[in-house]
Order: sequence, then structure tokens, then C-alpha cells
Amino acid sequence: MVNEFIQGKDYIGVGGGVLILNDKREVLLIKRGREVRNEVGWWSKPGGGVKFGEIAIEAMKREIKEELDIEIKITGYLPHTDHIIKSEKQHWVAFNFIAHIVKGKPRNMELHKCDDIKWFALNKLPQKITQTTKEPIVDYIAGKYITF
Repeated sequence: MVNEFIQGKDYIGVGGGVLILNDKREVLLIKRGREVRNEVGWWSKPGGGVKFGEIAIEAMKREIKEELDIEIKITGYLPHTDHIIKSEKQHWVAFNFIAHIVKGKPRNMELHKCDDIKWFALNKLPQKITQTTKEPIVDYIAGKYITF
């Protein structure tokens, strides 16, 4: 018998996401679709899980390319998020990055996981926004990040 463990449920999951900003100081968010692991119907920054042996920053570039068919330049790091979803019995540690697009135009490449993509002004965010998106946006606005 093979034991299959689920990241985020059977052990702490490691993931992250990217605040992709444009010249208008808008952030690109995705609306989580029916086949995501948690928080279906909520708006979130794009991102995903870190695979074994993968560097977090490279994982985020890979995830963004897979989800949105764009290439990004990561320019900063925000405090991580301890994402404990008691109602769904999940626990994640999420790395949070800042970036801008260097190639391509965002388009939904994962229709089963993403219902919509949209740019939002930082002062006009949707109501249903994930903790892993809200915390980094608050930190970004407050200047709590490092750049590289």
C-alpha cells in the first residue's frame, strides 16, 4: 500500500505568490476556480506550490508562466504569510514577491483553476480577497518589503 500525503493537509505546504504591478500601480489578481485546493471564488495574487528541490523564486516564475503565459521580473520580497485555513483543515507557509511583466499579456491558461483575471487599483480591491493576498498588499502599501 502506498501512502499518499497531501501538501497543506497532511503536512505544512510551502507555496507563494506574486504581486504583479503595472505602471498604473494596479495589481493583477485571479479569481480562484472550482478545482483549486482552497478558497474557491476568492480573489488572489497568482502563484502556487513549491516543488521538492525547487527554489521559491523560480517556483513563482514557473507558476506565473503556467497560469498566465507571461514572464515576470521579480523585484522585491514581502513578509511571508502563515496561512492557516481552519475551516478547510489546511496549513501553508506562503512566500510573497513583487514583480512586473517583462514579456507577454496575461491570459487565463488554467480555466479549471481560474475563473477570471483582472487588474485592480490598490485602493479598489474586491471584497473576497484571500489572506495571502491581503497581507502582502497591506505590507506593500506600508513599504514593508525589500527590493533587489
